[in-house]
Amino acid sequence: MLYYIKKYPLSLIIILAVVYLSFFKPPSVELSTIPNIDKVVHVAMYFGMSFMLWIEFLRTHRSAMPIWHAWLGAFVCPILFSGCIELLQGYCTSYRGGDWMDFAANALGATLASIIGYCVLRPRMIKKRRTVSYK
Repeated sequence: MLYYIKKYPLSLIIILAVVYLSFFKPPSVELSTIPNIDKVVHVAMYFGMSFMLWIEFLRTHRSAMPIWHAWLGAFVCPILFSGCIELLQGYCTSYRGGDWMDFAANALGATLASIIGYCVLRPRMIKKRRTVSYK
């Protein structure tokens, strides 16, 4: 457990923040002027979580770690985590309801972050690794 705290500190903080935001009772605020603002928040939360997992994975595992570990930890796990959160909201709270569209927004956020992490961040980290090793 201490290994994960040392290697993924920001990711763990973001995961704790997502858990808190998922279960606290929000104040009643009129946000009806922006349609589907809660879906945008869901996309942003899970984009941030997944993207930070990608960043810390690529930073931590500079050696030949199989990339499927990153896909599993930074894409599949956040989606499964969001499904569990939505089920817990639906069955364990009276003020929150598990919503399939929230789950779809969560999956969209993790998907966008994983695409950016794999196609943009990973090549830059590999390029940075090569230039550092030649000096």
